[in-house]
Amino acid sequence: MNQLNPVFIPGPTNLPESVRRVIDQPTIDHRSPAFASLLPQLFGDLKKIFATDAAKIFVFPGTGTGGWEATVANTLSRGDRVLACRHGVFSDKWIRLCQSFGLIVDIIDCDWSGPADPIRIEEILRADSGGQIKAVLATHNETATGVRTDLAAIRESINASGSEALFFVDGVSSIASMDFRMDEWGIDGAVTGSQKGLMLPAGLAIVALSEKAIKAGQSAGLPRFFFDCSQMDQTTTAGGFPYTPPMQLIAGLQHALDLLLTEGLDQVFSRHFKMAEGVRQAAASWGYQLCCSDLQFASDTVTTIMVPEGFNADRLVEYAYSRYGMSFGVGLGQLAGQAFRIGHLGMLTEAQALSGLAVIEMAMKDLGYPIVSGSGVAAAQDWYRSAFSLDSQGSAAIEEPVCEDVA
Repeated sequence: MNQLNPVFIPGPTNLPESVRRVIDQPTIDHRSPAFASLLPQLFGDLKKIFATDAAKIFVFPGTGTGGWEATVANTLSRGDRVLACRHGVFSDKWIRLCQSFGLIVDIIDCDWSGPADPIRIEEILRADSGGQIKAVLATHNETATGVRTDLAAIRESINASGSEALFFVDGVSSIASMDFRMDEWGIDGAVTGSQKGLMLPAGLAIVALSEKAIKAGQSAGLPRFFFDCSQMDQTTTAGGFPYTPPMQLIAGLQHALDLLLTEGLDQVFSRHFKMAEGVRQAAASWGYQLCCSDLQFASDTVTTIMVPEGFNADRLVEYAYSRYGMSFGVGLGQLAGQAFRIGHLGMLTEAQALSGLAVIEMAMKDLGYPIVSGSGVAAAQDWYRSAFSLDSQGSAAIEEPVCEDVA
């Protein structure tokens, strides 16, 4: 791969240059007052990203998968029943993680072209008259399919059923990129990772737990040590970590939060929609279907595009990488060979997005795909020209703030 080229995978994302500079700093003593002084703002800013006042935030070394594990291990016990929709590779992976802990998972198999099904969730919860189901799991943005689930609708279903089940959400590829409202939507556990909308390398699992989830943890029986939220809460409240923290990543996280909050979360969400819609316009111009069958549920962080019958999408991604030095996402699970994915989350510009569309068009043309050269780029250009306001100098109004030198 040419390292000058941006990547178009749905995470890890492209790093803003200022984030890279912040990470490149000397080590400080993680037991010093200097480190302790960083934590109050960090956790306060993370609460803004999750849109919560009441939840506790936990930052673990790890990735989103570690966040899934921390959420269930700190709130549930072996033999507990949980309810989950399976509508993609990552929703399935969270189910398998729960099963490995000895949880009993009631699985709702959904069409991969759509989101989790709030109607079926309500039906099953209503039938659970004894309240045996302790948690409902939802994947907000299924990274394999490019489909977003309506979390507010799931909360309404849980409420309508009368269930007291906890509501856990995988927000790994949505939080800090798409609208997310932990308190308003009654979410009890939310998970994300540093390598997606937070624009950092992989290495941090970030979990938010509601008061209800924290209370459930008092009687939870699943084993935990590294991912022990109680231990983590005690030490971070005192200004430390229960073990050696990834100092440079934590410094980078604070800077990334500064970037996002300076831009404003509403603008961040709008920018992701605009980037995503340009890619969707390109796919429409090629005449190709998205995996997502109903555009009201289309993801604003990754678009999964179905290729014509007789073509192999894995070969297309391999060719784009080997010939043009640019990375796109392959189809996963049942979409392997049938679809490719364009990631468009994090700090991405119109120019970068257009370069990705131009390269995948060249790769498709080289491999004999039935497209008109430049059609997708032109469609995206028309959208970006109409959707993005320009400042008086005629440049895009979205800019990365300048990073100050880090001591």
